[in-house]
Amino acid sequence: MDVTDEELVSRYLERSDEVAFRNLVERHQERVFGYLMGMVRDRSTANDLFQETYFRVIRALSNDRGSYTRQGKWINWVMRIARNAALDHLRSRKKWSDVSNGQEEGDSFWDRLPDAELSSDDLIHLAEQREWLGECIDQLPAEQREVLLLRHESELTFREIAEMTDCSINTALGRMRYALLNLRRMMQASDRSNLAGYDLGGAT
Repeated sequence: MDVTDEELVSRYLERSDEVAFRNLVERHQERVFGYLMGMVRDRSTANDLFQETYFRVIRALSNDRGSYTRQGKWINWVMRIARNAALDHLRSRKKWSDVSNGQEEGDSFWDRLPDAELSSDDLIHLAEQREWLGECIDQLPAEQREVLLLRHESELTFREIAEMTDCSINTALGRMRYALLNLRRMMQASDRSNLAGYDLGGAT
């Protein structure tokens, strides 16, 4: 049976087990990094924020070991810290938006769609679709984009998203609904409503 997050945290807190902590980082790194990458749209910055997130995690655990247990689920606690790190970075740039489109882009949830047995032409077409979808998501209002990333990149529930972003579940659902409606309008305007297999059917 797999060791739970809570057991790994206990090992780290009780015995300073670095292997346990590394396992925690590796277990959730795709979700945390994917969210940060979506927020800043720059791989180097996302890497820096990923390191900053876990620096803050270690500092919080060292200064107040009860802070995690009071907050609950490990990944939710880490994601709140990642969100704060991302927002601090964006505020330091005096705007709530992505970095310049000329920056290097990285993998995201649509990049993990299965490509097996596709022809070269199909792969090229799919890559173009994914790039275009990323550009559409970049154009969403910040609050809508964040809910979309938390839902699809970090796989959080709407209740978890609401708690993290300090809003009601209905507000989180509404932001997701408007994000999907906006994406659908952009795709229909370009006749790409079935883009990259992305589900535009609803927010749930």
